[in-house]
Amino acid sequence: MSATVTATGGSATAAGKRLPRRGATAAQRRQWGAAYALVLPFFVIFLAMIVVPLFYSGYLSLFRKKLIGGVTFSGLENYARALTDPSFLSGVGRMGLFLIIQVPMMLVLAIFFALALDSGMMRLAKFSRLAIYVPYAVPGVVATLMWGFLYGPDFGPFAQIAAWFGAAAPQFFSTRGMFFSIMNIVNWEFIGYNMIILYAALRSIPAELYEAARVDGAGEVRVAWSIKIPSIRPAILLTVIFSIIGTFQLFNEPKLMSTLAPTVIGTDWSPNLYAYNLAFINQDTNYAAAIAFLLGFVIAVLSYIFQLGTSRKERRS
Repeated sequence: MSATVTATGGSATAAGKRLPRRGATAAQRRQWGAAYALVLPFFVIFLAMIVVPLFYSGYLSLFRKKLIGGVTFSGLENYARALTDPSFLSGVGRMGLFLIIQVPMMLVLAIFFALALDSGMMRLAKFSRLAIYVPYAVPGVVATLMWGFLYGPDFGPFAQIAAWFGAAAPQFFSTRGMFFSIMNIVNWEFIGYNMIILYAALRSIPAELYEAARVDGAGEVRVAWSIKIPSIRPAILLTVIFSIIGTFQLFNEPKLMSTLAPTVIGTDWSPNLYAYNLAFINQDTNYAAAIAFLLGFVIAVLSYIFQLGTSRKERRS
């Protein structure tokens, strides 16, 4: 009995132990080698450009440069200083207000365009999809310079049209106007990006759901509200998280607009702009590193809170 072999293939020995697996074939080893060779450049670049600078920034944030004594270890002193820094806190508050106003406006328009394209009722759908997406393909610097020209109080077309009608030029570069001017630039740049994500999610919904709803008498609005939007909730969540990250990383737009309205946009208009000026204008790289880490912490906390609130709402429903 001890010498019998199992009916499933002779892989058991008399003692009931399995034979060791044979090593990989030469073809398999070549495939694994090719796979690792293709993936290796990514990990090298990721390590050199992300991981190493991140750890180095964390190291710098623990030191402080003094006029007398040079660079000394300060522990968490830079972080404590940032938490009471009115420039940093005002920038975070301004971006929080920007987030509350701009992101819902952008995502509502992105959802509207995605639904309109997916419905098949829009004429020139391919051209419209490309036209909405193209602004995202324009570099942020170019987009800001273009809108800066359009906003110009002396040479801009809006000011010239107002003058032609005998009206006062729009105050795009005023303290309040600049906030909405930058908001408009960001909307123009990223509505198409979010629309493409949402449109791709809509195209993955089975058409049978729409057909069943229409048989029951549901119109396009009802189908969109009850089927399409709930089905793309993960994609909407993704766009919101991307928008939270992008809002607090705002840099190009206020940096370039500060050359057109330096009295309106200061060095601390956004946290990223403040960290840039600390590092490259004031040469305070240690404090700038602490600002950057705190900003990353704020982004992570807000993203987590939003995701946690969304998941709890889904569980209740």
